[in-house]
Amino acid sequence: MSKKIVYALVLLAALVAPFVGYPVFLMKLLCFGLFACAFNLLIGYAGLLSFGHAAFFGGAGYVAGYALATLGLPFELGILLGVLAAALLGLVMGALAIRRQGIYFAMITLALAQMVYFSALRAPFTHGEDGLQGIPRGRLLGSFDLGSDLTLYYVVLAITAAGFALIVRTIHSPFGQVLRAIKENEPRAISLGYDVDRYKLLAFVLSAALAGLAGALKAVVLGFETLTDVHWTMSGLVILMTLVGGMGTLAGPILGAFLVVALENKLGDLGNFLAGATHVEWFASLGESVGIVTGLIFVASVLLFRRGIVGELAHAYSRRRA
Repeated sequence: MSKKIVYALVLLAALVAPFVGYPVFLMKLLCFGLFACAFNLLIGYAGLLSFGHAAFFGGAGYVAGYALATLGLPFELGILLGVLAAALLGLVMGALAIRRQGIYFAMITLALAQMVYFSALRAPFTHGEDGLQGIPRGRLLGSFDLGSDLTLYYVVLAITAAGFALIVRTIHSPFGQVLRAIKENEPRAISLGYDVDRYKLLAFVLSAALAGLAGALKAVVLGFETLTDVHWTMSGLVILMTLVGGMGTLAGPILGAFLVVALENKLGDLGNFLAGATHVEWFASLGESVGIVTGLIFVASVLLFRRGIVGELAHAYSRRRA
């Protein structure tokens, strides 16, 4: 089955999904799927492990929420301001971090992201621990009321699909090929005359902007923005999504995001069902043990699916064809 047929089937399923599922939950899945894809662009194709992507995700959510709720800007400008803020923040963080490699790069991004977290905690426009509440959805192009979950779903789906298409185009462009070369053998890329730091910085800014797009959309969908989105645990969560689904694959981060978010939202319901079916009260506490369960999934993925779910399936398929 060709990739075009697969993409067409996935798009068809996405178009009919809001008629069989809860649109707000589906929009949350789309936002986190785009977030994971943005992170995968950096780690899967440029080889840069960032522990600070929560700063772009949550920072854009705060900027977009403030623009919509306080400044009264239209939907398009609010989202655009969030993306620009994330890209600018990515430019600053990337310029400071890309000159280091490995664990040093990761620790620098983590430290800078924590500075963003404490700024969000203290800044007056973020309302500290209370967060931004009552973020309006507004109207698209002044005509389409986004107060309808169904209308907003298709808008979020279109924006997410455009972001994913941009990632695919970037990966298959000459720029993406240079990123692969840098990941595989950076000294050789330098010897060929490529300005490695410039390519890394561009990849970092693009990844930050797409992560900001996901964060801004999530703030509009849910109608609020809290410190959870800028906390370091959010950076860890997107790493988990990418590794579970398959780092360096196109569909892997989306699948990983869907699995992790669905697990977080449905684990309590599953625990109550198992407790009622087996009469074992311990299952009822599963909803309070999301961190433990996701940690176990991470360990199992590292030990059993080192390429991630999609990566292992693709590897098995290629071996079978060979």
